[in-house]
Amino acid sequence: MNPQQKPVWLGFRGSLRMIRKEKWLYLLLIPGILYYAIFCYKPMWGIIYAFENYSIKKGVFGSPWVGFSNFVRFFQSPSFWMLFRNTTVLALTNLVFYFPAPIILALLLNEVKHIKFKRTVQSLTYLPHFLSWVIIYGIFQNLFSAEGGVVNLLIQQFTGHTISFLESSFWFRPLYLLQTVWKEIGWGTIIFLAALSSVDLTLYEAAVVDGAGHWKRMLHITLPCIMPTIITLLILRMGSFLNTGFEQIFMLRNTMNRSVSEVFDTYVYNIGITGGQFSYATAIGLFKSAIGLVLVFGADRLAKKIGQEGIL
Repeated sequence: MNPQQKPVWLGFRGSLRMIRKEKWLYLLLIPGILYYAIFCYKPMWGIIYAFENYSIKKGVFGSPWVGFSNFVRFFQSPSFWMLFRNTTVLALTNLVFYFPAPIILALLLNEVKHIKFKRTVQSLTYLPHFLSWVIIYGIFQNLFSAEGGVVNLLIQQFTGHTISFLESSFWFRPLYLLQTVWKEIGWGTIIFLAALSSVDLTLYEAAVVDGAGHWKRMLHITLPCIMPTIITLLILRMGSFLNTGFEQIFMLRNTMNRSVSEVFDTYVYNIGITGGQFSYATAIGLFKSAIGLVLVFGADRLAKKIGQEGIL
C-alpha cells in the first residue's frame, strides 16, 4: 500500500466525525431522502409488472411471467407508429420552440434597466405557472371556442365564418405549443436569470469601452457565460423528452383531433387505468424511460464533444 494513502477505515472515521460535527445540517437532508426513497425509488419495483401478465388477484409473485411479450405486442401494435409520431412531433415542438423561449425572455429582461417594469413583467409571466391545466383549458375554450369564443367572434366579424380551433387536427399542435409557452415561460426564466446574475460585470464594462452594443454584448458575453446552464438543463430535459404532459393533452384531445393528439401518456391511461391492462401499460412506460435514458447519455456525450462539461 502506498504510505501516503490512508486506510479506508481512517477515511470512514473522518467522515463519521464530520457528520457528527455537522449533524443538524445532515438532518435537513432527511425530508429530501425520504421523498425520493418513497416516491422515486420505491415505485421502481413496479417495473416487474412489464414482464408479467399481472393479475390483482394473483399478485406480483403469483402472476405468470411472460418476458418481453408485452414489449413485442406494443411494437407490433397498429397504434405504435401513430403514437410514436405524435409524441415525437410534440416533443420536438417543445424542444425547438419552448425550450429557447425562457432563455430569450431572460436575456431580454436582463437588458431592462427599469426595475419596476422588469418585476411587473416577471410577475405577470410567473402567474400562469400556478394555474391548473383545467383552468388553462377553460381560458382557451372561452377564447377559441367555435360558439362564442372571443377569437372566433373577431374572425366572424371580418370573414363571416368561424374556425373550429379546438376540434381541428391542424390547430391542435399550435394550441398545445401556445398553452405550454404561455404557462411555463415565466417560470422557466428563474434559473436563467439566476445564471445571468453571476456574470462578471467587468466584462460588460470592457465591451462598452471597445464599442460593443447591446446585441454584441449579449452574443459574445451573456450567452457564453450562461451556456453551461443551458447545456445542463438541455441534457436533463432529454430524460423526459417523451413526456408531453398528460393533463394538458387530455384536456385538449377529442374524437376530432385524435389522429394527432393520441400520445404515449394518454394511451397508457386508456389501456392501464381505464382498460386495466397494467402489465402492458407498464411496458410502455418502461419503454419511454429507456428512450429517455439513452437520450440523456447521448446528449451528455455530444455536449462533451463540443467542449462543454456535461453532467455525467
